[in-house]
Amino acid sequence: MDEKYTVTAEDMSRFEAAFDKERANAVAMTAVVNNGLLKSAKAAPAVQADTHVFSVSLKQGEITNQKQSGRCWMFAGLNIVRSRIMREREMKNFELSQGYLFFYDKLEKSNYFLENILETLDEPVGGRLVSFLLQAPLGDGGQWDMLRGLIEKYGLVPKTAYPETVHSSSSGEMNSCLTEKLREDACILRKKHSAGAGEEELRSAKRAMMEEIYRFLCICLGKPPKTFDFEYRDKDDGFHRDCGLTPHTFMEKYVTMNLDEYVSLINAPTADKPYGRSYTVRYLGSVKEGTPVRYLNLPIQELKRAAIAQMQDGEPVWFGCDVGKRSERDGGIMDVDLYSLETLLDTRFTMTKAERLDYGHSLMTHAMVFQGVNLDENGVPNRWRVENSWGKDPGQDGYYVMTDKWFDEYMYQVVVNKKYLTPEQLAAYEDQPIELEPWDPMGSLAD
Repeated sequence: MDEKYTVTAEDMSRFEAAFDKERANAVAMTAVVNNGLLKSAKAAPAVQADTHVFSVSLKQGEITNQKQSGRCWMFAGLNIVRSRIMREREMKNFELSQGYLFFYDKLEKSNYFLENILETLDEPVGGRLVSFLLQAPLGDGGQWDMLRGLIEKYGLVPKTAYPETVHSSSSGEMNSCLTEKLREDACILRKKHSAGAGEEELRSAKRAMMEEIYRFLCICLGKPPKTFDFEYRDKDDGFHRDCGLTPHTFMEKYVTMNLDEYVSLINAPTADKPYGRSYTVRYLGSVKEGTPVRYLNLPIQELKRAAIAQMQDGEPVWFGCDVGKRSERDGGIMDVDLYSLETLLDTRFTMTKAERLDYGHSLMTHAMVFQGVNLDENGVPNRWRVENSWGKDPGQDGYYVMTDKWFDEYMYQVVVNKKYLTPEQLAAYEDQPIELEPWDPMGSLAD
């Protein structure tokens, strides 16, 4: 074999000699072998600078915990909703049922998947589109517009009316079983189509499949309530009882947020997505008849401006980011300078945010809530207060601190009220959206 195509013994000798020549390499090797990369590279100055003190800091109830499930987008959204309920009803703590929406999310995603299969019967099963659809028929992840669709269709209930179960808190086994069934259903529908089955036969088969999915979900999660009583105590320990509520009457009475007034702003600085345009994603959704996912792409400073304005008016902000990059779970720190990896490894990491998106190194993976921001003497943000849904242990009682530099690099989405957009931005959001391919990084789901 031509030596230019392989790693030769001479190459290995040269590599080893270069490594041994630098004393710092031996020091770095000893540290990393015994402690791992991140512990060895952790920078004390960053930890000291990332304090949990903020000039704008909102109040919230007890921290929530999604446990071993990918429901962060749902927890974050319901944390936004509950904050207003608690404020208006003068409650010390309150939690909406994430399990209730989780049940219907699985049901609607199953229906959405089967409808997508029926729409693509003539596509090759080994082609990119059908392969993509089969990849994750009903994962736990989601988006703000998907949450809005579920709430509008099914309403909301307090957590006391539909508590957590084993499989709402740990969804792996249930998801595996349901995924196998849905892939099998897709196979059956495509075989029927190939054998000449007509629309009526395919629709009949799909209805039977959905009945089976509903049965699976009831067995795993329990039947959702049709009516319930709501009992709570206010901050002065006054007792309140409201009987015979339905999920929709509860929402009409206790939820004063108009979800239609909230829009998603994204920052995707890639060449294929000009700023000032709205976007949607093919085959991304859950409630089939719901409002499609829609984003307005803007420069990162515009996301900051809108988020700060909403918090200054007393309302938290739902956001999506790439939580695993340059962050520490236990310490609750999100800081691009947290780890001195370039010094430790004697290298440079030079990709821009756009390049990380284009080359598959970063995308939105997790949704949380901004509950505050620290503004310097000139009104410029330098760190952000983050409410997570991983329980009280990580961070400071469940709260994280995000530096403004981290916001620039790994923040992708905020959800704000339309009133914080300029007239030009609102017109751009409401314009006909550009449709992105299903595998576009902006089609990622937070989990």
